[in-house]
This record gives sequence, structure tokens and C-alpha cells, in this order.
Amino acid sequence: MSALAPHTIEAFNLSSTSENRIHDDTVAQSLGFTGGLVPGVEVYAYACHQPVARWGEAFLTRGEIMCRFLKPVYDGRIATVEADETPTGLDITVKSEGVLCATGSAALPPAAKVPLLPALLPPKPPAPEQREPASISSLAVGRPLGIRPETIDRDRLATYLEAVRESDPIYIREGIVHPGLLLRLCNSALKDNVLLAPWIHTGSKVRNFALARVGDVLTVRGKVAANYESKGHRLVDLDLTLVANDQTVVAHVLHTAIYQLRHLAEARA
Repeated sequence: MSALAPHTIEAFNLSSTSENRIHDDTVAQSLGFTGGLVPGVEVYAYACHQPVARWGEAFLTRGEIMCRFLKPVYDGRIATVEADETPTGLDITVKSEGVLCATGSAALPPAAKVPLLPALLPPKPPAPEQREPASISSLAVGRPLGIRPETIDRDRLATYLEAVRESDPIYIREGIVHPGLLLRLCNSALKDNVLLAPWIHTGSKVRNFALARVGDVLTVRGKVAANYESKGHRLVDLDLTLVANDQTVVAHVLHTAIYQLRHLAEARA
């Protein structure tokens, strides 16, 4: 099988001052990391370069991709995305300074599946004004999740493309919202609904159905699909649907995060 040309990036931590202090150097170091973690959504953004290079706009319209984040990517370090062709699509790896940081796969199905009509999706509750601390009860299975609508303008898109070192001109040329920005909205479905200690996005599985374009009003509708323990961490799976202008399903996303790190649980015990 053939391989695509590697995609190399100098990683940049967009979230060093965010509410999630796992991206802060001091806090991350206190938890055993080298420094603040580059967000998983940006590592996902790096990975998406390869299937778009392979299939172009068709991937953004009807492709699918899965990524698992294994080790941190750090600010200022070089990350390399490699993709090998397989009988079913692409196998993808993200490595930084010799460390395997993420694995994934991407495919372009022969025809787009038909998504649920927006009217049949779960209702879109607004993010609450007062957030409860993340817990088994506040993230109970079945809890509906939503975000306040967001519109990505051309300036925000251009700023993001520069931050993730995206060299493909398709996004600016066609006014297409980058997949990494879309996955950031899925993070919002978690962080805007509960109050979180330092937390880590561990993986996502995305199925695209339509393009999101500059100027679209974007929302997320979904629910908590699972809440469980693994290796001392508490994790949550979110079943989410991205919708544009209340009428077009852009993507379906299964989104996983550690919302309570083992280190912090042990410190409170």
C-alpha cells in the first residue's frame, strides 16, 4: 500500500489560558506532564489534513474519521502526521519527537448515509447559566446537551488555520469551516454544561454529512452516552450531532473525555 507525503507542523497550544488548566504549563507539570497539553481537537485538526489531501471536499462532505489520543503533543514541538493507504481508506498516525501521540483511520464511503432530520434529533437545551461540578450525577447517561449557537466568520477561520498550520487552501477558497473548529464545538457541549477540573479529550469518531460554511449558525445537539471508570479515571462518552442553521446535519460525533483524572481523585481521597 502507498503512503501520502508526511504533514509536519510546529504544534501550537491555542488553549494555554483556557478554563481547562490541563493546557497550562504549571498545572500540567504538577500532574506529571512536561507542559501544557496541545488540545486533542487540534491534534485531530492536524490529522484531518491527510484525508482532505487524499479526497478533497468529498471527505468534508461525506467522509469519516476516528482518532485516539495516546500521548500529549506539546507547544512548540514538531508533530508529523503520516497516512498509509489501506483497502478501506487511510491509517493515520501523529508522532512528536519520536513519540506516538495519536492513531486513527479515515475512509470515504461510496455514498453518504442519510442523517436524521434535525426535527427528529434531541431537543437543544441551552448551556446552563450555573454549571454543576462534573460528576456521575451531573453527567448521567441520557442527559441532553447543547451549546449556544456559534457563527464562524472568515477572520476566525483564518486565525484558526494559521494556529493549526493548515496549508490546504480549500478552507479559505471555499469558505469551509475547518473540522478542528467543528470538533471544538463538541468540546463546548461538555465544558459549557458542567464545571470541570483539568480534563483531557481522549478520542473522537466523526461521520460527515455536509459542509459547514463561513456564516452558518452552528449548534450541537446530543446527550451523555456513557459515564464510566477506566484505570482510575472517570470518563464520559458524548453522542453529538452538529447542525447548521437548524436544518442541515453537518456531522455526527462520538466524543470521549476524561472528566476526572486519577491524580486528582487520589489527591481528594
